[in-house]
Amino acid sequence: MRWSNWFLILYLSWAFYIPGTHELQSYQAQLLLQLRKHLEYPLQLDIWGSYNGDICYLSSTIHMSIVCEDNFITELRVKGDKVVTVSEFNGFTIPNQTLSESFSMDSFVTTLARLTSLRVVSLVSLGMWGPLPEKIHRLYSLEVLDLSSNFMFGSVPPQLSRMVKLNALVLDGNYFNGSLPDWLDSLSNLTVLSLRNNRFKSQFPSSICRIATLTDIALCGNQLTGKLPDLSNLTSLHVLDLRENNLDSELPAMPQGLITILLSNNSFSGNIPAQYGNLSQLQHLDLSLNNLSGTPPSSLFSLPNIRYLNLASNMLTGALPQSLSCGSNLGFVDISSNKLIGGLPSCLDTMSNKRAVKFGGNCLSTGSQNQLQRSYCEAVDTQSKKSRGRMVAILVAVITGTVLVLVPLALGVVFWCRSFRSRRTFEQNIFPKAGQDNSTTGVSSKALENARFISQAANLGTQGGPICRVFSLEDLMEATNNFDSSTFMGEGCNGKIYRGRLENGTSVAIRSLTLLKKHSLQNLKLRLDLLSKLHHPHLVGLLGYCIDSSRQDDSSGIKVFLIYEYVSNGNYHAHLSETCPEKVLKWSDRLVILIGVAKAVHFLHTGVIPGNFNNRLKTNNILLDEHRIGKLSDYGLAVITDEIEKTEVKGEAPKTRHTTNLEDDVYNFGFILLESLVGPIVTGKGEAFLLNEMASFGSQDGRRRIVDPIVLTTCSQESLSIVVSITSKCISPEPSTRPSFEDVLWNLQYAAQVQAAADSDQKSDSTS
Repeated sequence: MRWSNWFLILYLSWAFYIPGTHELQSYQAQLLLQLRKHLEYPLQLDIWGSYNGDICYLSSTIHMSIVCEDNFITELRVKGDKVVTVSEFNGFTIPNQTLSESFSMDSFVTTLARLTSLRVVSLVSLGMWGPLPEKIHRLYSLEVLDLSSNFMFGSVPPQLSRMVKLNALVLDGNYFNGSLPDWLDSLSNLTVLSLRNNRFKSQFPSSICRIATLTDIALCGNQLTGKLPDLSNLTSLHVLDLRENNLDSELPAMPQGLITILLSNNSFSGNIPAQYGNLSQLQHLDLSLNNLSGTPPSSLFSLPNIRYLNLASNMLTGALPQSLSCGSNLGFVDISSNKLIGGLPSCLDTMSNKRAVKFGGNCLSTGSQNQLQRSYCEAVDTQSKKSRGRMVAILVAVITGTVLVLVPLALGVVFWCRSFRSRRTFEQNIFPKAGQDNSTTGVSSKALENARFISQAANLGTQGGPICRVFSLEDLMEATNNFDSSTFMGEGCNGKIYRGRLENGTSVAIRSLTLLKKHSLQNLKLRLDLLSKLHHPHLVGLLGYCIDSSRQDDSSGIKVFLIYEYVSNGNYHAHLSETCPEKVLKWSDRLVILIGVAKAVHFLHTGVIPGNFNNRLKTNNILLDEHRIGKLSDYGLAVITDEIEKTEVKGEAPKTRHTTNLEDDVYNFGFILLESLVGPIVTGKGEAFLLNEMASFGSQDGRRRIVDPIVLTTCSQESLSIVVSITSKCISPEPSTRPSFEDVLWNLQYAAQVQAAADSDQKSDSTS
């Protein structure tokens, strides 16, 4: 009797359990359908609407995955395709990839929070907009929250501090603003804090220094100011990324376990701490584009694991010791654009194939890479304090004047915005734009935009570069012997090019352009001045310009001459050709050139405001100097043509021809990468041919058939695979799937490091 009762109980338990499971599955499935409705039925979630089985057995895709435990949904990951693009509307730039005005972030989170068993939520690029609701804390079991690449704004709700189980908080690529939370230490289990590319304005919160579990801190691309505190207590920290902020303290002590330190494009000052030379785990250190001074510690170069060291564009002085030792893993060094003197240590000799080294723009006693006079570096060192004081005074005056202009303009925008509800609140938070050129302030929006451009260029340290010169037509005729045919270098879609020599002996390249006269010469001159302020080691420098004022007929347009530095060693395309075997570049040389050009394009996109896109990227426009340093030409011409060459439709707002966005430069750079792999495009075979050939990279036999033999015989397979992978992503037909230029640059640098390590191993083997 006892056994029969026992089996009866088991049977009844099983019988009642099954309906409960079905009810649970049905309830969770209904919640998923509600979430799909909130997200306005994205294609990536069509499978939710057609699936009739157990949702816990739903097949994952690259855009969606569901994980269950004990029939409860514990992980929900969805990746959409709502990328950040903008369009014009009544004088405002607004995102056109957001969800509609009827979308409610509050309702969405209310539904999501009913899935109380969730431990992982990743909702990326779905076009969600609005403030993050306080009720997000109802997901009390959450361990990972990733809401990257959406359009959320406002502050991070303090109720999120109750989510004590959080291991990772990722809110990259949104529009969160205000101060960084001061309660972050409440998240005592946090390992990853990533708030990149938002609009936070505050000092670095001291509360972060009390989260002992942190392994990754990524706060780059915000507007953080002030002092970076001592981080040495964060003993678990491996990655620190604070690039592109406004931090202006001296560099603090760092924890011993750091692997990556990225502090570029801030205003850090003082010496590089000697303690950094004891970070034995460090592999990647970028301190470029700051105001660091003194002589860099020699121990930085000999760290046992260091692979990438970038100290460029600071105010470093003194001489590096000739006995300087470089670590065996060091594959890339950039000490360019400082005030260093003395000789170049042998371990940084660019004649070696072991590592890529950039050292131009110093006062080193080497005849290569454009060195300055030693007296200049010594004078700069003694005058630095005075110059810094004058610079601060100038910047204060500029900022004060700009504020006086911007405040009334901003107030007008705010009052205009108040007439809109819901979605307009979103637009106001994310994309406010200055008024039109007939602004009642008397200052055009374009002038304000240009003021920001100039200010940013000054912040990047363009002082010390050549001053833009306005040439006369007589100057150019003298330089080219009246544009004699012997000085003609070629002709392209951007006009004819002549080689000339100025009266001081400087060799220059002179490009002639004819622009339609649609706007004033004043605007044209302003834009040419802006273009001349773009200084980068891998851009062909614009030294000046000439506007031929003798042509006043609108029908013939405006004749403009752009005077560039002369780059002597031909273009990259020619160096990929087998017709000149003595000039053909091996794989490591190609990587160095590609990295340089990628840095230049990344600078054009992000280093100045407004960014410069549509930069005519192709192998013919990459020029090599006598040291085979790659320099990009024909960049930024859209700065001129956008303003001058516009078509106007009666009764409509002006529409520019230039509609190219950032992804187009990524796409075009992908073909530069592809030509670097397979050699120059064969005559009569263009883009379609290269796209078809990409399929051949999938097998070793295919690679042997298509890859340039010079590449095959000088590359490591791992390095080649890295570049093949990023190339494939760059030339993806879907813009939303293409990588950022930052990702492209990182992959190329990693490929170079892998190649340098392989070359070093091969050299060691041959020696032994």
